[in-house]
Amino acid sequence: MIFGKRKAYKVEEGIVRIQFASGEGRVTPLTDEIINIFSPIETIEHRSKAVEGNKAKGIAFSVKEKPDYLEIQTKRLTVRVYDEFKVDFYDEKGMLLCADYRGERQFGRQISDKFIKLLEVEGHEIPTDSNFNYDIQVVKQMEGDEAFYGLGDKTGFLNKRHYDYEMWNSDIPAAHTDAFKALYKSIPFFITLRKECVYGIFFDNTYHSYFDMSKENERYYYFGARKGNLDYYFIAGETMPRIIKNYTFLTGRTPLPQLFTLGYHQSRWGYETEADVRGVAAKYRDLEIPIDTIHLDIDYMDGYKVFTWGEEDFGEPGKLIKDLTRDGFKIVTIIDPGVKVEEGYSVYEEGMRQGYFAKTPEGDTYVNAVWPGDAVYPDFGNPDTRAWWAKNQKYLVELGVRGVWNDMNEPASFRGELPEDVVFTDEDEKSNHAAMHNVYGHLMAKATYEGLKKYDNRRPFVITRACYSGSQKYTTAWTGDNQSLWEHLRMAIPQMCNLGLSGMAFVGTDVGGFGADVTPELLARWVQVGCFSPLFRNHSSKGSVNQEPWLFGEEFLEVNRKYIKLRYRLLPYLYDLFWECEKNGLPPFRPLVLHYEKDETVKNLNGEFLFGERILAAPVVEQGMSQKLVYLPKGTWYDYWTGEKKKGAAWLMREAPLDVCPLYVKEGSVIPCYEPMQYVGEHEMDTLILDVYSGNGRYVHHQDNGEDFAYQNGGYNEYEFVILADGTLKIELVHQGYEKLYQKFIVRHNGKSQGFSFTGKPLTIWL
Repeated sequence: MIFGKRKAYKVEEGIVRIQFASGEGRVTPLTDEIINIFSPIETIEHRSKAVEGNKAKGIAFSVKEKPDYLEIQTKRLTVRVYDEFKVDFYDEKGMLLCADYRGERQFGRQISDKFIKLLEVEGHEIPTDSNFNYDIQVVKQMEGDEAFYGLGDKTGFLNKRHYDYEMWNSDIPAAHTDAFKALYKSIPFFITLRKECVYGIFFDNTYHSYFDMSKENERYYYFGARKGNLDYYFIAGETMPRIIKNYTFLTGRTPLPQLFTLGYHQSRWGYETEADVRGVAAKYRDLEIPIDTIHLDIDYMDGYKVFTWGEEDFGEPGKLIKDLTRDGFKIVTIIDPGVKVEEGYSVYEEGMRQGYFAKTPEGDTYVNAVWPGDAVYPDFGNPDTRAWWAKNQKYLVELGVRGVWNDMNEPASFRGELPEDVVFTDEDEKSNHAAMHNVYGHLMAKATYEGLKKYDNRRPFVITRACYSGSQKYTTAWTGDNQSLWEHLRMAIPQMCNLGLSGMAFVGTDVGGFGADVTPELLARWVQVGCFSPLFRNHSSKGSVNQEPWLFGEEFLEVNRKYIKLRYRLLPYLYDLFWECEKNGLPPFRPLVLHYEKDETVKNLNGEFLFGERILAAPVVEQGMSQKLVYLPKGTWYDYWTGEKKKGAAWLMREAPLDVCPLYVKEGSVIPCYEPMQYVGEHEMDTLILDVYSGNGRYVHHQDNGEDFAYQNGGYNEYEFVILADGTLKIELVHQGYEKLYQKFIVRHNGKSQGFSFTGKPLTIWL
C-alpha cells in the first residue's frame, strides 16, 4: 500500500475523508473511544459480517490541519494522520497509545545458502522475506512493555507476544501444538496491555490474514492480508473490561442462554444406535450424576444426510427424543454444511433447483466430499440460502431437538481444500471462497440461529466449530478436535481465556479430549476445568476409549460426580454471569489479568482463571501432581473447601489430591446456589442458597423462566444482596417482572446455615 503525500480532506456525515497522492483514507470516530481506519482498496464501502447496523453514535469531534499531520480529536482520543496514511493514537492527556512504525520491516532470520540447501534436501519449507509482505499491511511500533491477548482459539499461552498467527479457518486433525498458526476460528481482534495503558485493535478483513506479535522484530508488530480493504478499528478504554465492552458494542454480545444449556452435556462420536443413547441416559440417572443434554453425532442421520433421521438404527423419528425428554434430557443434533449429492434426496434437490450451492467459476455446482460422500456446499453468503437453511431447522424442532451443533463448517472437505476461486455470494454480489472462507461458519450459525428462533420460540442453542468476529451473537463454540493429552488440558485454560477476551463468551473444550485415549486421572482433572467452562461437554471419538464417568472405577466416578454436582450448585451464579455478559461483554471464564492488569505476576499466568470476578480456580493440570502452587491477587480470599482466610498478592502451596481443585472466593462475595438437582426443570427452583463471605460487598441476582425472550421486555426479577460493615446482609427485590419469586433463602456463612421465608419485602439478616 503506497498512499503518498497527504493532499486534502473533507468531513462528510461523520467521516473524515483524506485524499492522498495515491488513494483515499477515511477516519471515522464511531464513539469517543472507537475509531475506524479505512481505505477502499477492494470495495468502496465496508462489507462487514461482524459489525451489523450503524454503530456511529454521532459524536462531536474536531479536525485541525497541522504542519505535518491532520489532527482529529474526540473527548477521549486524539488521532494524528500523516503522509502515507500513517496513523498515531493518543489519549485525552496527550500520552501516546499506539503509533505506526516508520521504518522498513526487517526479517530477523539469518539463513545461509548452505543451510538452505540442507533444508531443501530434507524437504523443509524455506522461509523467505517474500512470504511476509502483504498487499494490506499495518505495522505498529513497539514501545517495549506490550503484552498481547485475544486472537480467538489460537494454541499456546495466554500472552501472545513473540508469536505469529494466521486467520484461516482450518480443520487440522493432528494434535494441536504451540506451533499451529491457525485453527477453526478467525477472530482478528487483540488487546494490547502496557504498564500505562491498554487498547484493542480489530482488523475486519475476512481474507487469509496474518498477525505477528513482535516475533519478527522487537521494534514492531504487524497485521496484514493478501486482499481486501484496509479496515481496522482502534478501541480505547481505561481498563481491559472497558476494551471488551467497546469491542462487543461493535461486534455484538452473547445473549442470555437457556438455563439448561449451562448444565452438563454428554456426547460421543460412537453412539451408533438408539440403544447406545438410551443406555447412557439410563446410567446417568441410575448413578445420580446430574445431566441435562445428550448430543447425537453424525450416526443418527440416514446415510449422513443432513435433516434426516436414520430409522434403521434410531427408530421412529422423534420417539427417542420424546422418551428421553420425559426423563429430563434435552437432545442436541449435529448438522454439517455438506449436502449429499443424491437424486431423490429433498434437501439436495431443492437446493439445486433454487441455486443455493456454491459453484465453479464455469457455473457448475461445486462438488467435494465429506461424510456422506460426494457433497455440495450451501452458499451461506446468499440471504436466500440462509433463509432456506433456517427453514430446514423446522424439521429438527418438530422432532423435539433443543439445540443444533454445527460442525465441519470451516468448511471442511475430504478432497483437499475448496479452491479460492469457488464462487460464493456476498449478500448482493458475487464473491469467492478466498473472501468468504473465514465467515462461512459464521453465516451458517446465523442461519441456524434465525431458524431456531423462528420455529422454537425459545432462545436458540447453537454450537459451532468455525466462526468469525461477531459470531457470539448467534452461537456458542467449542475448541474443536482436541486430544486426550495433558498438554491439551493445560492449553484449555489460556485458549478459553483468549476466546472470552475475543468476544466469544460461551465456549468450552471437549472434556477428556476428543481423540486418543483418556486416562482416569486426566478425565478427573479435566472435569475440574470443565466444571467452570461455560460449555461443559464430555465428548470423544470413535476408536478411542469411551469416557463416560463410570468407566474408570468408583474413585474416579466420585470425582466426576462431585464436580458435575458443583456445576449444578453454581448454576445461578453462572446464569448471572451471562446476564452480565449480555450487558458488558465480559465472559464468565476470565484470565486474572482482566481484573488485575497492573499486577505483573498475572500477565503470563496460564494455570489459573477467574470464574466471574468472585471465584478463582487453580486446577491441577499435570499428571501425578497432588499439590498446586497458587497465586492469589491483591485482596482477601477464602478457601472454598475449608473456609480458611488468605491474604492476596502472594503465592501459596495448596494440597490438591485427586478430588480437589483449589478454589478461592473473594472477600465480600455472595455466591447464589441451587439446591441439588439431576437436571434443570426437575423441580421448582423456589429456594436460593446464598454463600456469604465476610467483607463489604454487593451482588445483583437475576431470575427469569430460563427459556424465552420475555426477560428482554422486563419479564425477570432482580435481587440485590448487600453485605454491610455492621455484619448484616440486606436482601431486596429491586425489580419484579417474573411471577415466580423465591419462597426461601438459605444463608450460609462461617459454617452456619439459616433459612428465611421471603414474601418480596426487604430482609435484614445478621450473619
